[in-house]
Amino acid sequence: MNELVVILDFGSQYTQLIARRLRELNVYCEIYPFNKFPNRSDVKAVVLSGSPFSVLDDNALDFDLDTIINKYPVLGVCYGAQLISHKLGGQVLKSDKREYGKAIMNGIIPDPLFNNLESSSQVWMSHGDSITKVPDGFEIIAKTSEIVAAYKSNDGYYNYPIYCLQFHPEVTHSIQGKDILYNFVHEIAGCPANWTPASMVTETVARLKETLGEDEVMMGLSGGVDSTVAASLIHRAIGSRLHCIFIDNGLLRKDEFEEVLKSYEGMGLNIKGVKANDLFLDALTGISEPEAKRKVIGKLFIDVFEDESHQMPAVKWLGQGTIYPDVIESVSVHGPSVTIKSHHNVGGLPDKLKLNLVEPLRMLFKDEVRKVGKELGVPAHLLNRHPFPGPGLGIRVLGEITREKVRLCQEADKIFTNHLQNSGWYDKVWQAGAILLPVQSVGVMGDERTYEFTVALRCVNSIDGMTAEWSHLPYELLASISSDIINQVKGINRVVYDISTKPPATIEWE
Repeated sequence: MNELVVILDFGSQYTQLIARRLRELNVYCEIYPFNKFPNRSDVKAVVLSGSPFSVLDDNALDFDLDTIINKYPVLGVCYGAQLISHKLGGQVLKSDKREYGKAIMNGIIPDPLFNNLESSSQVWMSHGDSITKVPDGFEIIAKTSEIVAAYKSNDGYYNYPIYCLQFHPEVTHSIQGKDILYNFVHEIAGCPANWTPASMVTETVARLKETLGEDEVMMGLSGGVDSTVAASLIHRAIGSRLHCIFIDNGLLRKDEFEEVLKSYEGMGLNIKGVKANDLFLDALTGISEPEAKRKVIGKLFIDVFEDESHQMPAVKWLGQGTIYPDVIESVSVHGPSVTIKSHHNVGGLPDKLKLNLVEPLRMLFKDEVRKVGKELGVPAHLLNRHPFPGPGLGIRVLGEITREKVRLCQEADKIFTNHLQNSGWYDKVWQAGAILLPVQSVGVMGDERTYEFTVALRCVNSIDGMTAEWSHLPYELLASISSDIINQVKGINRVVYDISTKPPATIEWE
Protein backbone atom coordinates (compact mmCIF):
# COMPACT_ATOMS: atom_id res chain seq x y z
CA MET A 1 0.00 0.00 0.00
CA ASN A 2 1.32 3.47 -0.92
CA GLU A 3 1.53 5.97 1.90
CA LEU A 4 -0.67 8.96 1.17
CA VAL A 5 -0.07 12.70 0.97
CA VAL A 6 -3.38 14.49 1.55
CA ILE A 7 -3.88 17.73 -0.37
CA LEU A 8 -6.63 19.83 1.21
CA ASP A 9 -8.29 21.94 -1.47
CA PHE A 10 -9.30 25.49 -0.59
CA GLY A 11 -10.40 26.16 -4.16
CA SER A 12 -7.18 27.20 -5.88
CA GLN A 13 -6.97 26.88 -9.65
CA TYR A 14 -3.56 25.29 -9.02
CA THR A 15 -4.62 22.54 -6.58
CA GLN A 16 -4.61 19.85 -9.25
CA LEU A 17 -1.10 20.93 -10.25
CA ILE A 18 0.15 20.15 -6.75
CA ALA A 19 -1.17 16.63 -7.17
CA ARG A 20 0.39 16.37 -10.62
CA ARG A 21 3.81 17.41 -9.33
CA LEU A 22 3.75 14.98 -6.40
CA ARG A 23 2.70 12.11 -8.67
CA GLU A 24 5.62 13.01 -10.96
CA LEU A 25 7.85 12.53 -7.90
CA ASN A 26 6.43 8.99 -7.58
CA VAL A 27 4.50 9.96 -4.44
CA TYR A 28 0.85 8.98 -4.15
CA CYS A 29 -1.49 11.81 -3.20
CA GLU A 30 -5.20 12.56 -3.21
CA ILE A 31 -7.16 15.80 -3.12
CA TYR A 32 -9.85 16.27 -0.48
CA PRO A 33 -12.18 19.20 0.28
CA PHE A 34 -10.69 21.50 2.92
CA ASN A 35 -13.48 20.54 5.35
CA LYS A 36 -13.34 16.76 4.84
CA PHE A 37 -10.05 15.47 6.15
CA PRO A 38 -10.00 11.71 5.56
CA ASN A 39 -10.10 9.22 8.42
CA ARG A 40 -7.27 7.06 7.12
CA SER A 41 -4.33 5.32 8.72
CA ASP A 42 -2.01 5.68 5.72
CA VAL A 43 -1.63 9.49 5.73
CA LYS A 44 2.06 10.46 5.61
CA ALA A 45 1.93 14.24 5.11
CA VAL A 46 -0.53 17.07 4.45
CA VAL A 47 -0.49 19.99 1.99
CA LEU A 48 -2.83 22.98 2.34
CA SER A 49 -3.57 24.52 -1.07
CA GLY A 50 -4.05 28.07 -2.19
CA SER A 51 -7.46 29.71 -2.54
CA PRO A 52 -9.26 32.60 -4.26
CA PHE A 53 -10.43 33.67 -0.78
CA SER A 54 -8.70 35.80 1.83
CA VAL A 55 -8.16 34.58 5.40
CA LEU A 56 -9.36 38.07 6.44
CA ASP A 57 -12.77 37.71 4.76
CA ASP A 58 -15.88 37.08 6.82
CA ASN A 59 -16.57 34.03 4.65
CA ALA A 60 -12.98 32.77 4.74
CA LEU A 61 -12.60 29.02 4.40
CA ASP A 62 -11.62 27.76 7.83
CA PHE A 63 -9.94 24.58 8.96
CA ASP A 64 -9.17 23.19 12.42
CA LEU A 65 -5.38 22.98 12.37
CA ASP A 66 -5.43 20.69 15.41
CA THR A 67 -6.56 17.99 12.97
CA ILE A 68 -3.07 17.88 11.44
CA ILE A 69 -0.55 19.77 13.62
CA ASN A 70 1.58 17.44 15.76
CA LYS A 71 0.30 14.52 13.70
CA TYR A 72 1.86 14.96 10.24
CA PRO A 73 4.45 17.07 8.43
CA VAL A 74 2.53 20.01 6.94
CA LEU A 75 3.17 22.23 3.92
CA GLY A 76 1.04 25.37 3.54
CA VAL A 77 0.96 26.92 0.08
CA CYS A 78 -0.15 30.57 -0.33
CA TYR A 79 -3.60 30.60 1.35
CA GLY A 80 -2.49 27.59 3.38
CA ALA A 81 0.55 29.53 4.62
CA GLN A 82 -1.58 32.57 5.43
CA LEU A 83 -4.16 30.43 7.24
CA ILE A 84 -1.48 28.90 9.45
CA SER A 85 -0.06 32.32 10.33
CA HIS A 86 -3.51 33.81 10.93
CA LYS A 87 -4.74 31.02 13.20
CA LEU A 88 -1.52 30.48 15.19
CA GLY A 89 -0.99 34.09 16.23
CA GLY A 90 0.96 35.58 13.35
CA GLN A 91 -0.24 38.50 11.25
CA VAL A 92 -1.72 38.64 7.77
CA LEU A 93 -2.62 41.99 6.23
CA LYS A 94 -4.21 43.12 2.99
CA SER A 95 -1.60 44.16 0.47
CA ASP A 96 -1.77 47.58 -1.18
CA LYS A 97 -1.71 45.76 -4.49
CA ARG A 98 -2.23 42.19 -5.56
CA GLU A 99 1.10 40.38 -5.89
CA TYR A 100 0.76 38.30 -9.02
CA GLY A 101 3.54 36.98 -11.19
CA LYS A 102 7.25 36.31 -11.04
CA ALA A 103 9.39 37.28 -8.06
CA ILE A 104 12.91 36.46 -6.92
CA MET A 105 13.26 34.57 -3.65
CA ASN A 106 16.52 35.29 -1.86
CA GLY A 107 17.82 35.60 1.66
CA ILE A 108 17.45 31.84 1.78
CA ILE A 109 18.50 30.33 5.12
CA PRO A 110 20.05 26.84 4.86
CA ASP A 111 17.28 24.34 5.46
CA PRO A 112 16.34 20.81 4.27
CA LEU A 113 13.46 22.37 2.28
CA PHE A 114 15.99 24.28 0.16
CA ASN A 115 18.53 21.52 -0.44
CA ASN A 116 20.15 21.91 -3.87
CA LEU A 117 18.49 25.30 -4.43
CA GLU A 118 20.35 28.28 -5.81
CA SER A 119 20.95 31.27 -3.54
CA SER A 120 18.22 33.16 -5.37
CA SER A 121 15.38 31.52 -7.26
CA GLN A 122 12.44 32.67 -9.36
CA VAL A 123 9.04 31.91 -7.81
CA TRP A 124 5.42 32.57 -8.79
CA MET A 125 3.21 34.74 -6.59
CA SER A 126 -0.58 34.91 -6.67
CA HIS A 127 -2.12 36.52 -3.62
CA GLY A 128 -3.75 39.67 -2.31
CA ASP A 129 -2.64 39.32 1.33
CA SER A 130 0.83 39.21 2.85
CA ILE A 131 2.24 37.56 5.96
CA THR A 132 3.75 40.41 7.98
CA LYS A 133 4.50 38.47 11.18
CA VAL A 134 5.06 34.76 11.69
CA PRO A 135 3.62 33.02 14.76
CA ASP A 136 5.63 32.28 17.89
CA GLY A 137 7.68 29.14 17.41
CA PHE A 138 8.27 29.89 13.72
CA GLU A 139 11.14 31.49 11.78
CA ILE A 140 11.44 33.14 8.37
CA ILE A 141 13.64 31.12 6.02
CA ALA A 142 13.31 33.10 2.75
CA LYS A 143 12.14 36.47 1.51
CA THR A 144 11.65 38.42 -1.67
CA SER A 145 12.35 42.13 -1.90
CA GLU A 146 8.80 42.77 -0.80
CA ILE A 147 7.50 39.99 1.46
CA VAL A 148 8.04 36.88 3.54
CA ALA A 149 8.43 34.09 0.97
CA ALA A 150 8.80 31.09 3.30
CA TYR A 151 8.75 30.29 7.00
CA LYS A 152 8.86 27.15 9.14
CA SER A 153 8.29 25.93 12.66
CA ASN A 154 11.38 25.90 14.87
CA ASP A 155 13.03 22.53 15.22
CA GLY A 156 11.38 20.57 18.04
CA TYR A 157 8.57 23.11 18.59
CA TYR A 158 6.02 20.66 17.20
CA ASN A 159 6.12 16.88 16.88
CA TYR A 160 6.25 17.25 13.09
CA PRO A 161 7.60 20.17 11.04
CA ILE A 162 5.37 22.82 9.49
CA TYR A 163 6.56 24.63 6.35
CA CYS A 164 4.78 27.57 4.73
CA LEU A 165 5.30 29.10 1.29
CA GLN A 166 3.80 32.41 0.20
CA PHE A 167 4.37 31.39 -3.44
CA HIS A 168 3.23 28.48 -5.63
CA PRO A 169 5.96 25.84 -6.05
CA GLU A 170 3.68 23.68 -8.20
CA VAL A 171 3.62 26.01 -11.23
CA THR A 172 6.42 25.88 -13.80
CA HIS A 173 7.14 29.61 -13.31
CA SER A 174 8.60 28.68 -9.92
CA ILE A 175 11.80 27.45 -11.53
CA GLN A 176 12.94 25.20 -8.67
CA GLY A 177 9.48 24.59 -7.24
CA LYS A 178 9.61 20.89 -8.04
CA ASP A 179 12.89 20.62 -6.09
CA ILE A 180 11.18 22.22 -3.09
CA LEU A 181 8.29 19.76 -3.29
CA TYR A 182 10.79 16.90 -3.66
CA ASN A 183 12.59 18.01 -0.51
CA PHE A 184 9.35 18.26 1.44
CA VAL A 185 7.82 14.92 0.52
CA HIS A 186 11.00 12.84 0.34
CA GLU A 187 13.54 14.42 2.68
CA ILE A 188 11.28 16.00 5.31
CA ALA A 189 8.13 13.84 5.28
CA GLY A 190 9.95 10.64 4.34
CA CYS A 191 7.48 9.59 1.65
CA PRO A 192 8.68 6.60 -0.38
CA ALA A 193 9.03 7.01 -4.16
CA ASN A 194 6.95 3.91 -4.88
CA TRP A 195 4.12 5.31 -7.00
CA THR A 196 5.24 3.81 -10.31
CA PRO A 197 3.41 2.33 -13.31
CA ALA A 198 4.27 -1.18 -12.12
CA SER A 199 2.93 -0.48 -8.62
CA MET A 200 -0.22 1.12 -10.10
CA VAL A 201 -0.90 -2.05 -12.08
CA THR A 202 -0.12 -4.43 -9.22
CA GLU A 203 -2.25 -2.56 -6.67
CA THR A 204 -5.16 -1.93 -9.05
CA VAL A 205 -5.36 -5.54 -10.24
CA ALA A 206 -5.21 -6.81 -6.65
CA ARG A 207 -7.98 -4.41 -5.64
CA LEU A 208 -10.11 -5.43 -8.62
CA LYS A 209 -9.73 -9.12 -7.79
CA GLU A 210 -10.80 -8.46 -4.22
CA THR A 211 -13.72 -6.21 -5.22
CA LEU A 212 -15.08 -8.24 -8.14
CA GLY A 213 -14.51 -11.74 -6.80
CA GLU A 214 -16.11 -14.19 -9.21
CA ASP A 215 -18.53 -11.62 -10.66
CA GLU A 216 -18.79 -10.71 -14.34
CA VAL A 217 -18.31 -7.17 -15.68
CA MET A 218 -19.72 -5.36 -18.69
CA MET A 219 -17.82 -2.39 -20.05
CA GLY A 220 -18.31 0.12 -22.82
CA LEU A 221 -15.26 0.76 -24.98
CA SER A 222 -14.68 3.87 -27.07
CA GLY A 223 -11.41 3.06 -28.76
CA GLY A 224 -9.76 5.73 -26.62
CA VAL A 225 -6.94 5.40 -24.13
CA ASP A 226 -9.01 5.57 -20.94
CA SER A 227 -11.56 2.86 -21.66
CA THR A 228 -8.93 0.64 -23.29
CA VAL A 229 -6.58 0.76 -20.31
CA ALA A 230 -9.44 0.35 -17.83
CA ALA A 231 -10.68 -2.70 -19.72
CA SER A 232 -7.16 -4.13 -19.87
CA LEU A 233 -6.80 -3.81 -16.09
CA ILE A 234 -10.15 -5.48 -15.47
CA HIS A 235 -9.30 -8.20 -18.00
CA ARG A 236 -6.02 -8.91 -16.21
CA ALA A 237 -7.96 -9.25 -12.96
CA ILE A 238 -10.91 -11.41 -14.10
CA GLY A 239 -10.09 -12.63 -17.63
CA SER A 240 -12.99 -13.83 -19.77
CA ARG A 241 -15.56 -12.67 -17.21
CA LEU A 242 -15.19 -9.20 -18.76
CA HIS A 243 -17.65 -8.45 -21.61
CA CYS A 244 -16.98 -5.31 -23.66
CA ILE A 245 -19.37 -3.33 -25.83
CA PHE A 246 -18.57 -0.69 -28.43
CA ILE A 247 -21.60 1.46 -29.27
CA ASP A 248 -22.04 3.28 -32.56
CA ASN A 249 -23.99 6.32 -31.39
CA GLY A 250 -23.87 8.02 -34.77
CA LEU A 251 -21.48 10.62 -33.34
CA LEU A 252 -18.19 8.83 -33.97
CA ARG A 253 -15.48 9.92 -36.37
CA LYS A 254 -15.79 8.78 -39.96
CA ASP A 255 -15.28 4.98 -40.29
CA GLU A 256 -14.44 4.79 -36.59
CA PHE A 257 -16.87 2.00 -35.70
CA GLU A 258 -15.22 -0.52 -38.03
CA GLU A 259 -11.67 0.72 -37.35
CA VAL A 260 -12.03 0.46 -33.57
CA LEU A 261 -13.48 -3.05 -33.66
CA LYS A 262 -10.56 -4.13 -35.81
CA SER A 263 -8.00 -2.44 -33.55
CA TYR A 264 -9.12 -4.53 -30.56
CA GLU A 265 -8.61 -7.85 -32.31
CA GLY A 266 -6.32 -10.20 -30.41
CA MET A 267 -6.67 -8.46 -27.02
CA GLY A 268 -9.17 -10.96 -25.60
CA LEU A 269 -11.68 -8.34 -24.50
CA ASN A 270 -14.84 -10.18 -25.69
CA ILE A 271 -15.94 -7.10 -27.61
CA LYS A 272 -19.34 -6.73 -29.25
CA GLY A 273 -20.30 -3.92 -31.62
CA VAL A 274 -23.76 -2.38 -31.16
CA LYS A 275 -25.29 -0.16 -33.86
CA ALA A 276 -27.45 2.47 -32.17
CA ASN A 277 -26.87 5.54 -34.34
CA ASP A 278 -30.53 6.12 -35.17
CA LEU A 279 -31.51 5.89 -31.50
CA PHE A 280 -29.09 8.68 -30.53
CA LEU A 281 -29.60 10.96 -33.52
CA ASP A 282 -33.38 10.80 -33.31
CA ALA A 283 -33.32 11.60 -29.59
CA LEU A 284 -31.08 14.64 -30.18
CA THR A 285 -33.43 16.21 -32.72
CA GLY A 286 -34.28 19.78 -31.71
CA ILE A 287 -31.82 19.91 -28.79
CA SER A 288 -29.11 22.57 -29.00
CA GLU A 289 -28.04 23.42 -25.44
CA PRO A 290 -24.67 21.73 -24.65
CA GLU A 291 -25.52 20.34 -21.21
CA ALA A 292 -28.87 19.07 -22.48
CA LYS A 293 -27.11 17.23 -25.31
CA ARG A 294 -24.64 15.68 -22.89
CA LYS A 295 -27.42 14.47 -20.64
CA VAL A 296 -29.41 12.94 -23.51
CA ILE A 297 -26.32 11.14 -24.79
CA GLY A 298 -25.40 9.94 -21.30
CA LYS A 299 -28.91 8.62 -20.66
CA LEU A 300 -28.97 6.75 -23.96
CA PHE A 301 -25.64 5.10 -23.21
CA ILE A 302 -27.18 3.81 -19.99
CA ASP A 303 -30.30 2.64 -21.87
CA VAL A 304 -28.18 0.67 -24.34
CA PHE A 305 -26.14 -0.84 -21.53
CA GLU A 306 -29.36 -1.82 -19.78
CA ASP A 307 -30.64 -3.57 -22.91
CA GLU A 308 -27.34 -5.40 -23.33
CA SER A 309 -27.19 -6.37 -19.66
CA HIS A 310 -30.47 -8.27 -20.04
CA GLN A 311 -28.61 -10.56 -22.43
CA MET A 312 -25.89 -11.08 -19.79
CA PRO A 313 -27.72 -12.04 -16.60
CA ALA A 314 -24.49 -12.97 -14.80
CA VAL A 315 -23.09 -9.42 -15.13
CA LYS A 316 -23.12 -7.48 -11.86
CA TRP A 317 -20.74 -4.62 -12.61
CA LEU A 318 -20.36 -1.86 -15.20
CA GLY A 319 -16.77 -0.83 -15.89
CA GLN A 320 -15.96 2.76 -16.86
CA GLY A 321 -12.82 4.60 -17.89
CA THR A 322 -13.41 7.60 -15.63
CA ILE A 323 -10.18 9.48 -14.87
CA TYR A 324 -9.29 12.18 -12.37
CA PRO A 325 -9.83 15.24 -14.62
CA ASP A 326 -13.35 13.93 -15.43
CA VAL A 327 -14.15 13.91 -11.73
CA ILE A 328 -12.59 17.30 -11.05
CA GLU A 329 -14.45 19.01 -13.91
CA SER A 330 -17.80 17.37 -13.21
CA VAL A 331 -18.62 17.74 -9.55
CA SER A 332 -17.51 19.98 -6.71
CA VAL A 333 -16.07 17.18 -4.60
CA HIS A 334 -12.63 18.73 -4.20
CA GLY A 335 -13.42 21.92 -2.39
CA PRO A 336 -15.30 25.06 -3.37
CA SER A 337 -14.66 24.83 -7.09
CA VAL A 338 -17.53 25.02 -9.55
CA THR A 339 -18.75 22.50 -12.06
CA ILE A 340 -17.36 23.30 -15.52
CA LYS A 341 -19.21 20.61 -17.44
CA SER A 342 -20.84 17.28 -16.77
CA HIS A 343 -19.34 14.02 -17.99
CA HIS A 344 -21.67 11.16 -18.83
CA ASN A 345 -19.40 8.70 -17.03
CA VAL A 346 -19.29 10.57 -13.72
CA GLY A 347 -21.80 10.67 -10.91
CA GLY A 348 -22.90 7.09 -10.41
CA LEU A 349 -25.48 4.92 -12.14
CA PRO A 350 -29.28 5.03 -12.12
CA ASP A 351 -30.99 2.41 -9.97
CA LYS A 352 -32.72 0.84 -12.96
CA LEU A 353 -29.41 -0.42 -14.32
CA LYS A 354 -29.05 -2.67 -11.27
CA LEU A 355 -25.28 -2.81 -11.71
CA ASN A 356 -22.43 -1.73 -9.47
CA LEU A 357 -19.81 0.66 -10.85
CA VAL A 358 -16.12 -0.17 -11.13
CA GLU A 359 -13.70 2.60 -12.19
CA PRO A 360 -10.07 1.43 -12.01
CA LEU A 361 -8.65 4.73 -13.33
CA ARG A 362 -10.73 7.16 -11.28
CA MET A 363 -7.73 8.61 -9.41
CA LEU A 364 -5.29 8.75 -12.34
CA PHE A 365 -4.30 11.61 -14.61
CA LYS A 366 -4.15 11.02 -18.35
CA ASP A 367 -0.37 10.66 -18.56
CA GLU A 368 -0.50 8.10 -15.74
CA VAL A 369 -3.15 6.18 -17.65
CA ARG A 370 -0.82 5.95 -20.65
CA LYS A 371 2.04 4.76 -18.42
CA VAL A 372 -0.20 2.06 -16.96
CA GLY A 373 -1.27 1.05 -20.47
CA LYS A 374 2.34 0.72 -21.56
CA GLU A 375 3.06 -1.39 -18.48
CA LEU A 376 0.14 -3.63 -19.43
CA GLY A 377 1.40 -4.01 -22.99
CA VAL A 378 -1.49 -2.17 -24.66
CA PRO A 379 -0.56 -1.61 -28.34
CA ALA A 380 0.96 1.79 -29.13
CA HIS A 381 -1.66 2.59 -31.80
CA LEU A 382 -4.29 2.55 -29.06
CA LEU A 383 -2.23 4.31 -26.39
CA ASN A 384 -1.25 7.11 -28.76
CA ARG A 385 -4.75 7.89 -29.98
CA HIS A 386 -5.93 11.40 -29.32
CA PRO A 387 -8.53 11.83 -26.58
CA PHE A 388 -12.07 11.92 -27.93
CA PRO A 389 -14.99 13.22 -25.84
CA GLY A 390 -17.55 10.73 -24.57
CA PRO A 391 -20.43 12.59 -26.29
CA GLY A 392 -18.37 12.45 -29.50
CA LEU A 393 -19.33 14.81 -32.30
CA GLY A 394 -22.44 15.65 -30.29
CA ILE A 395 -20.39 18.44 -28.74
CA ARG A 396 -18.32 19.20 -31.83
CA VAL A 397 -21.39 19.93 -33.93
CA LEU A 398 -22.39 23.10 -32.13
CA GLY A 399 -26.06 23.73 -31.58
CA GLU A 400 -28.74 21.40 -32.92
CA ILE A 401 -27.50 18.13 -34.39
CA THR A 402 -28.66 16.75 -37.73
CA ARG A 403 -27.37 13.82 -39.75
CA GLU A 404 -26.10 16.17 -42.44
CA LYS A 405 -24.18 18.31 -39.93
CA VAL A 406 -22.61 15.19 -38.44
CA ARG A 407 -21.57 14.09 -41.93
CA LEU A 408 -19.95 17.45 -42.64
CA CYS A 409 -18.08 17.36 -39.34
CA GLN A 410 -16.92 13.79 -39.96
CA GLU A 411 -15.62 14.59 -43.40
CA ALA A 412 -13.74 17.69 -42.23
CA ASP A 413 -12.35 15.87 -39.21
CA LYS A 414 -11.10 12.99 -41.36
CA ILE A 415 -9.22 15.35 -43.68
CA PHE A 416 -7.73 17.19 -40.69
CA THR A 417 -6.60 13.94 -39.01
CA ASN A 418 -5.15 12.50 -42.23
CA HIS A 419 -3.07 15.62 -42.79
CA LEU A 420 -1.73 15.49 -39.21
CA GLN A 421 -0.80 11.83 -39.59
CA ASN A 422 0.79 12.22 -43.02
CA SER A 423 2.80 15.26 -41.93
CA GLY A 424 4.07 13.66 -38.71
CA TRP A 425 2.22 16.13 -36.50
CA TYR A 426 -0.36 13.71 -35.07
CA ASP A 427 2.02 12.31 -32.45
CA LYS A 428 3.38 15.77 -31.61
CA VAL A 429 0.04 17.12 -30.33
CA TRP A 430 -2.32 16.09 -27.55
CA GLN A 431 -5.67 16.34 -29.30
CA ALA A 432 -7.14 17.63 -32.54
CA GLY A 433 -10.55 17.80 -34.12
CA ALA A 434 -12.91 19.75 -36.34
CA ILE A 435 -15.81 21.72 -34.87
CA LEU A 436 -18.79 22.55 -37.07
CA LEU A 437 -20.03 26.02 -36.16
CA PRO A 438 -23.75 26.92 -36.22
CA VAL A 439 -23.11 29.78 -38.62
CA GLN A 440 -23.12 30.06 -42.38
CA SER A 441 -21.25 32.62 -44.39
CA VAL A 442 -21.12 33.86 -47.97
CA GLY A 443 -18.47 32.44 -50.26
CA VAL A 444 -17.74 32.08 -53.92
CA MET A 445 -16.75 28.89 -55.74
CA GLY A 446 -16.22 29.21 -59.46
CA ASP A 447 -18.82 31.68 -60.62
CA GLU A 448 -21.37 30.68 -58.00
CA ARG A 449 -22.26 32.31 -54.72
CA THR A 450 -22.31 29.93 -51.75
CA TYR A 451 -23.84 30.20 -48.31
CA GLU A 452 -22.34 27.35 -46.33
CA PHE A 453 -21.01 26.29 -42.94
CA THR A 454 -17.78 27.22 -41.17
CA VAL A 455 -15.45 24.69 -39.55
CA ALA A 456 -13.08 25.56 -36.71
CA LEU A 457 -9.97 23.43 -36.34
CA ARG A 458 -8.89 22.79 -32.73
CA CYS A 459 -5.42 21.40 -32.01
CA VAL A 460 -3.81 21.58 -28.56
CA ASN A 461 -0.80 20.42 -26.58
CA SER A 462 -1.25 19.24 -23.00
CA ILE A 463 0.00 16.73 -20.44
CA ASP A 464 -3.17 15.79 -18.60
CA GLY A 465 -5.97 17.87 -20.13
CA MET A 466 -6.24 20.17 -17.11
CA THR A 467 -4.43 22.94 -19.01
CA ALA A 468 -3.66 23.20 -22.71
CA GLU A 469 -1.81 25.39 -25.22
CA TRP A 470 -2.90 25.73 -28.83
CA SER A 471 -0.57 23.90 -31.19
CA HIS A 472 1.58 26.03 -33.48
CA LEU A 473 0.95 24.09 -36.67
CA PRO A 474 2.86 25.36 -39.74
CA TYR A 475 0.98 27.84 -41.90
CA GLU A 476 1.60 25.68 -44.95
CA LEU A 477 -0.03 22.68 -43.27
CA LEU A 478 -3.04 24.72 -42.16
CA ALA A 479 -3.41 26.13 -45.66
CA SER A 480 -3.38 22.64 -47.17
CA ILE A 481 -5.93 21.35 -44.65
CA SER A 482 -8.22 24.32 -45.27
CA SER A 483 -7.99 23.95 -49.04
CA ASP A 484 -8.82 20.24 -48.96
CA ILE A 485 -11.78 20.68 -46.61
CA ILE A 486 -13.32 23.47 -48.66
CA ASN A 487 -12.71 21.71 -51.98
CA GLN A 488 -13.75 18.21 -50.91
CA VAL A 489 -16.60 18.78 -48.43
CA LYS A 490 -19.60 20.31 -50.15
CA GLY A 491 -21.42 22.39 -47.55
CA ILE A 492 -18.32 24.00 -45.96
CA ASN A 493 -16.82 27.14 -47.44
CA ARG A 494 -14.77 28.59 -44.58
CA VAL A 495 -12.12 27.19 -42.18
CA VAL A 496 -10.74 28.96 -39.09
CA TYR A 497 -8.10 27.92 -36.53
CA ASP A 498 -8.71 28.16 -32.77
CA ILE A 499 -5.77 29.74 -30.91
CA SER A 500 -7.31 29.76 -27.41
CA THR A 501 -5.57 28.28 -24.36
CA LYS A 502 -7.13 26.35 -21.47
CA PRO A 503 -7.85 28.20 -19.25
CA PRO A 504 -9.74 30.38 -19.99
CA ALA A 505 -11.17 28.31 -22.86
CA THR A 506 -11.83 24.58 -22.57
CA ILE A 507 -10.45 22.09 -25.09
CA GLU A 508 -13.90 21.22 -26.40
CA TRP A 509 -16.21 24.05 -27.44
CA GLU A 510 -19.26 22.59 -25.70
